[in-house]
Amino acid sequence: MKAFQLLFIALTAFAAPAWTAEHGNAKICVKDFALLVGSWQGTLTYLDYTSGKPYTMPANLEIGRIGKSNAFTFANAYPNEPQANATDTVTIAKNRQFIDDEMVVRRQKAQSGAIEIVTQKNGKDGNEQRNAQFRYIYKISRNEFSRVKEVKFEGENNWIKRNEYAFKKR
Repeated sequence: MKAFQLLFIALTAFAAPAWTAEHGNAKICVKDFALLVGSWQGTLTYLDYTSGKPYTMPANLEIGRIGKSNAFTFANAYPNEPQANATDTVTIAKNRQFIDDEMVVRRQKAQSGAIEIVTQKNGKDGNEQRNAQFRYIYKISRNEFSRVKEVKFEGENNWIKRNEYAFKKR
């Protein structure tokens, strides 16, 4: 038993720096998302896996903050496909290292004042529901907001742009 404990401690000691170096301790601020509160108009462009071609459609977004909490409502409306309209609640973890189940791996501020947040998580995607890693890139400013979802399938090296929401404030 003692040998197992020593092995566990040794593996943890060597694994922790790699985890920290790869993912860092990136944190976001609730005020990053507070900038988004309001009405947005734009597009959704997504990769149709069947045809292999991108498809763009109009999209609107209404974002509200739930009280003074770390939770925000995202009401997506698609003028040409109202049956796809949906409202989601997006929550920033108290430790500020997660947006829902997406781990924050980077947050940086551009000279323009725009904020870029990169998150990652694992899941399944594609018509065959293959294991994949997802990377989300949020770009936030007072008048523009975008969110890109990229996918890297298990066993592959390249990221595929799965979809992109691009909005301007109304």
